[in-house]
Amino acid sequence: VDEWVVTPRIGKPVEINALWYNALRIMADFAKQLGEVASRYAALAERVATGFERFWNEPLGYCYDVLDGPTVPDGHDGSLRPNQLLAVSLPHSPLSAERQRSVVDTCARHLLTAHGLRSLSPDDKAYIGRYGGDRRKRDGAYHQGTVWGWLIGPFVAAHLRVYGDAAAARSYLQPLLQHLNDHGVGSISEIFEGDAPFTPRGCTAQAWSVAEVLRAWQMTEEKPTD
Repeated sequence: VDEWVVTPRIGKPVEINALWYNALRIMADFAKQLGEVASRYAALAERVATGFERFWNEPLGYCYDVLDGPTVPDGHDGSLRPNQLLAVSLPHSPLSAERQRSVVDTCARHLLTAHGLRSLSPDDKAYIGRYGGDRRKRDGAYHQGTVWGWLIGPFVAAHLRVYGDAAAARSYLQPLLQHLNDHGVGSISEIFEGDAPFTPRGCTAQAWSVAEVLRAWQMTEEKPTD
């Protein structure tokens, strides 16, 4: 906002490293399918997985949001944000099964709402539960507690991965299906307020919100049995 960086991510953000690990594993898979040497990508992925250990915040049971950044004294930002869900929801995860479940459970307790996930835990002193006011106030709240509808997709994918229950995972989509009839009719809003009643804000019809709900709905379809 002008010269104000509301949520700086200087350092090593958790989602970038999760995406990099996933990309390297996919490249290794592509190499195998194409008859190329996959060991280079596999070795790089192993290095990333080893380095990813630094993201684990053992006392709190979830990942640091950013490592080696300038915003906190020790460089490690322990803010609870949904970014770390990508370390569980992507096809290849650098986290153990136990840690994956801990991330999902923690995000469910503190970030999950009926219409998506909060961008910051309500327990954080920087949390802003209402989205409104002038441009500076709105943009100041955008990633500080505001709920993003599209994040329900990674959450559903992560939940399905750790619990293996398609029906339970799909149940988290039901409130957004109801939302199709109560705001921008036939579509899904961009964002919602972090505090109840989670009033829709931003765009009334947001493509990435719609896309993630469709992707998660397809992902949780019950597979036919023989």
